[in-house]
Amino acid sequence: MGMGSDLVELFRGVVRLETELWNRVDAAVQGGHGVPLTWLEILQTIDAHPGCRVLDITRTLAITVGGASKIVDRIERAGLCRREPNPSDARSNTIVLTEAGELLLAAANTTFERTLDDLVGGAADASELARLTASVQRLRRHLLAEPDQGSE
Repeated sequence: MGMGSDLVELFRGVVRLETELWNRVDAAVQGGHGVPLTWLEILQTIDAHPGCRVLDITRTLAITVGGASKIVDRIERAGLCRREPNPSDARSNTIVLTEAGELLLAAANTTFERTLDDLVGGAADASELARLTASVQRLRRHLLAEPDQGSE
């Protein structure tokens, strides 16, 4: 099997694994907390980035500005976050969690981590998972450094 075939199998495996994991974790988060995994990822990003802007969400989650803004609008309407004037740039807003958002995030993070542990924790040892994580991060950095071939 040549490198091309190996890369095709890697692509297929990573995409299918992501889809299967996403669907199961999404079901657990929605079932336990009434919000989709997409919202949890946005809440996690807001929490991890003091002074968070929509642009920070797009960069962290590799989604479009329009998509991120629409999801933030929905989360804000649900009372889980709010936009505030950006003290360092009057043309933009920062996004902060409300008290309800912080409470939901804490509870949903527990479900998120427990579900991942149940689904994947026993399938590989810690060193194997650490190597896989490092490889995935390295591949993402490589892709981010490359010009986007799909936009030409």
